[in-house]
Amino acid sequence: MTLTRATEHGYSPPHDRPAANDDGSLLLLDEQLRVAVRASGIDPQRDAARVRELAEQVVREHDVRSMTGAVVPLVDPDGAAAELVARLAGFGALQVFLDDPEVEEVWVNDPSRVFVARRGRHELTNVRLTTAQVHEIVERMLKASGRRLDLSSPFVDAMLPQGHRLHVVLEGISRGFTAVNIRKFVLRAARLSDLVALGSMTAPAAAFLEASVRAGLNVLVAGGTQAGKTTLLNCLASAIPGGERVISVEEVFELKFHHPDWVPMQTRQAGLEGTGEIRLRDLVKESLRMRPSRVIVGEVRAEECLDLLLALNSGLPGMCTLHANSAREALVKMCTLPLLAGENISAGFVVPTVASAVDLVVHLGVDAHGTRRVNEIVAVPGRVENDIIEVEPIFERRGDELRRSGGMPAGVERFTRVGIDVHHVLEGAR
Repeated sequence: MTLTRATEHGYSPPHDRPAANDDGSLLLLDEQLRVAVRASGIDPQRDAARVRELAEQVVREHDVRSMTGAVVPLVDPDGAAAELVARLAGFGALQVFLDDPEVEEVWVNDPSRVFVARRGRHELTNVRLTTAQVHEIVERMLKASGRRLDLSSPFVDAMLPQGHRLHVVLEGISRGFTAVNIRKFVLRAARLSDLVALGSMTAPAAAFLEASVRAGLNVLVAGGTQAGKTTLLNCLASAIPGGERVISVEEVFELKFHHPDWVPMQTRQAGLEGTGEIRLRDLVKESLRMRPSRVIVGEVRAEECLDLLLALNSGLPGMCTLHANSAREALVKMCTLPLLAGENISAGFVVPTVASAVDLVVHLGVDAHGTRRVNEIVAVPGRVENDIIEVEPIFERRGDELRRSGGMPAGVERFTRVGIDVHHVLEGAR
């Protein structure tokens, strides 16, 4: 990815704009607003609208007093009110990035180095914070999520009220300063047809994937960080027939799709006593007791892969995502992760299980311009040769185009059972 300054793209943080308000005045207004909020007895995180009303009232009163010369007039009263709300009810100087629909991710390496990503490119912003401000922002974010961060638990994954994913590494584990990362969930696609409109895949590929989901094929979505795996998983899930019961499990809630019978679950950290932890593996097992028609795992990272494979191998359709550089590497990783479950799990058991459980692998990538694209869709026919799982490419990217290859998905009868002629669907891709 390319690293640039945010100002090169025409963005300038609020305090760098020409018509900036006086910092002394803002500090005074900030204190007055905090006094007003405490007097009102409201929770600023839960009642941002009331905080905005109080902020606008404080700014109006300041404007009236400025006419007498008692205080310095504000250059931008509306901007001052917005900044006050961000400080108290939002997330301070980072709030402007969270509100910007073009920003995909925000991270803080140290108080003087705040980065954002937009359109797949890294940008170093001009925002400079203090250590106290960063700690206050993190504390406010964790308060909204109900999760904790301390010496005994120096990492945290949490979900912000807007649906953004927060990850924090405490100082001591990270060198020099607490590292903060906020991955925004920017919903640009809700269905596979939306991904076609965005140029991520072709219409024939989308038609085939939708048919595969309706037919109950097990789909593995693979790719690198920020390749669009969760977005594609959402779009695939939206194609699940409404008469089926869907159970999804994630580390933190990220999946967002419309379905009439869907139960989402997320993991939980251990409490202060070291008890009460709910792991992803626990949720996969629990989901099987909830009469699912489909199981979706947001991301497979460790030994929960074994439990998912056992579920898929028993005839329960499912989907998941995985970090991998290609479809073949994704299958290799699916064969490796179950080995973490214990010494009694052998490759001789896992490899044929993966070959029989996974039907399709969709691999995503990001091009040089930051565009997320489907690079390949391969079928897994179930054959293993010398401990290597065979695959049949169905779609492959050649240059800038995703083209039909000669492969066919296994289990054509599953398409026929739901009234789909998969040969006809794929003929339209030639």
